Amino acid sequence: MTPIEAPSPNFDDRKLPITMIVLHYTGMVDAASALARLRDPEAKVSAHYVVDEDGTVARLVPEEKRAWHAGRSHWRDIEDVNSASIGIEIVNPGHEFGYRAFPDAQVDAVIRLVHEIKDRYEITRGNIVAHSDIAPARKRDPGELFPWGRLARLRLALPRPTKNLMDPMWGEAAFLLALERFGYDVSDKMAAIIAFQRRFRPELIDGEIDAECRMILLALLLPKPQGDD
Repeated sequence: MTPIEAPSPNFDDRKLPITMIVLHYTGMVDAASALARLRDPEAKVSAHYVVDEDGTVARLVPEEKRAWHAGRSHWRDIEDVNSASIGIEIVNPGHEFGYRAFPDAQVDAVIRLVHEIKDRYEITRGNIVAHSDIAPARKRDPGELFPWGRLARLRLALPRPTKNLMDPMWGEAAFLLALERFGYDVSDKMAAIIAFQRRFRPELIDGEIDAECRMILLALLLPKPQGDD
């Protein structure tokens, strides 16, 4: 894959090694608007890559530099997610401007790009995450329509567990403790539950801790989650 060069001035130096990939949607009316904002020095936002709906990939920030895509965020033991991650913006109008399914050509390009980056830095599946995973109180992207299953089947993301599920019968406090152990910031309890559902049970995002949510989370905490064959 040879990206189009579209440099952004919005970056600085990393303070951590690269151990994460964060997927976003642009949440703007079109690709041109998104690229303009991500390259505007006044906006103070950027990403390493932007993937258009036709599969075209633009590189805005060199991978060795710290792009400004994650904002205030947390994942597992990482507070400076920008320093530890590669940010990929996927062109989609998002929930505010007519959220829609991601075209196959776009998803194919995201898969190729994630595969290359994952191999280059030996990133684990559990550290390929959504923006909503790392900032649940603020973000919804790339949203419930993003086909995480396609990535999971290629071992480019964690699968939604579907096999040998057992209900641990956790109460709210135990579920939130497990969710925090998995990686989420649970300081906003409802936001964390919704972010988890948006990623791993997108057909029902209601903020309720039910048996299915408990079973999925327990399975994800096991050494080898099984699903999405």
